[in-house]
Amino acid sequence: MVFMSKPAPEQFSFIRNSKPTPFFSGIPLIDLSKPDSMHQLVKACEEFGFFKVINHGVPMEFISKLESEAVDFFSLPLSEKEKVGPPSPFGYGNKSIGQNGDVGWVEYLLLNTDQESISQRFSSVFGDNPEKFRCALNDYVSAVKRMACEILEMMADGLKLQQRNVFSKLFDG
Repeated sequence: MVFMSKPAPEQFSFIRNSKPTPFFSGIPLIDLSKPDSMHQLVKACEEFGFFKVINHGVPMEFISKLESEAVDFFSLPLSEKEKVGPPSPFGYGNKSIGQNGDVGWVEYLLLNTDQESISQRFSSVFGDNPEKFRCALNDYVSAVKRMACEILEMMADGLKLQQRNVFSKLFDG
C-alpha cells in the first residue's frame, strides 16, 4: 500500500467516479461479468501477458473501507506512523524519491495478511483496538483472493488443464 502524505479525500474521488477505461488503448480490458470473459482473458494472456479487469466482484464497500482506513493512518503524525515501522520486511516506511525524474516524498505500508501480525503492529498506533483496520484489510484481501482464484481458474480452463484449480490452489495455506 503506497500513499501520499496528508491526502485530501477528494483527491481519490476519481477512483469511485471514473468510468472503466484502459490506461492506454493497448491494455486489454476484461469484464468478468461477460459470458466471453474467459476467452478474452486467455487471449489477453497470450497476446499481452497482462490485462485490467472490471466487474470483478470485489465489493466497492471493501475498497472504500480500506481506502478510508489508509487515509486515517497516513494522516497521523509521523511519530505515530513510525511506531508501525520500520519495514523489516513489513511495516511503515518513507523516503525521498526521484533522483532521475519526479521528486517527492513517498510513504508506504507493507503488510502481510496474517491477522496476528497486523494486530500486533497496529496496536501501538490504534491502542488496544486495531480491529477496524484489520477487518477492513481482511475483507478486502479475502475478496481479492477470491477474484484472483476465479481468474486463475479461468486461465486453467482456457489452457484446457484437467485440474481447474491447478493455479488457484496455490493460494490455500
